[in-house]
Amino acid sequence: MKKLIRLFLLPFIIGVAACENEISIEDINTCPVYPAGVHLTLGNPSEANLTDNDNFLYVFDSYALSYNCSKGTPNWVSWHLDGRWTGEVPRQNSFNAFDLYPSGCNVITTKDYTGSGFDRGHNCPSADRSCSVAKNDETFLMLNIIPQAPRVNRGLWAEMEDFTRELTNGGNEVYVIMGVYDEGGTGDNGYRKFWADGQLTVPRYLWRVMIVLPEGNNDLKRLGEDTRAIAVWVDNKNSANDKSWYEYITTIDEIEAQTGYDLLSEASDGRQAIIQIKRDEGPF
Repeated sequence: MKKLIRLFLLPFIIGVAACENEISIEDINTCPVYPAGVHLTLGNPSEANLTDNDNFLYVFDSYALSYNCSKGTPNWVSWHLDGRWTGEVPRQNSFNAFDLYPSGCNVITTKDYTGSGFDRGHNCPSADRSCSVAKNDETFLMLNIIPQAPRVNRGLWAEMEDFTRELTNGGNEVYVIMGVYDEGGTGDNGYRKFWADGQLTVPRYLWRVMIVLPEGNNDLKRLGEDTRAIAVWVDNKNSANDKSWYEYITTIDEIEAQTGYDLLSEASDGRQAIIQIKRDEGPF
């Protein structure tokens, strides 16, 4: 009988032990360890620095960006993506304000988006940083957020982000740069150029560049004829979602002509010339 009792209680004892050793979601960290400058491997498109409030450089573990205090949004955000950046950590939805703005810079909070008719759209997506709670939280800093037309954010843009992550499943790494241009977008409450008493500028256009490489080392030296370069330019208005993201494919040269940025500034002139004229065929 004593043997039977012990056998009967064994599953219960094992279950209790498992609960006691259960790992908290906050303890999960499968993130890669890369040099601090990995997100600027391709370059600093606008020569962002620590003195210009409208072109202020931030480098985080998860991404690098140029912030524009006058507009309340980033000019561009740049990040590296491979399969090690993604994991099982759920979306945190924290939308945190940021305390370390340059002197004289207005602090944008999630409340500033209330009633605007625009989503709090990520540049570096939450799902690109699901390897730890801390990294996922970084994507919700308001520095990484723009007023984005809801149908675009939840539709074609989300599909493009999914496609980018799928590229890493095949043993690729991707360098992504996303940015905004000009003023005036159309969301759920109509056309807006500014919001929050003028502190928040609604962009007219959204753009994104993806440089795809097989996983490896010395990435700048591996850029060449075989490098896949995907560039997209989209109106920030709900009706843009009537088309698929790949119908907005353009070239890096054309984005540079509009923005004035040098998107691959760390690459040699010869490599830039090869890559920047490429017009991708999309996910076919």
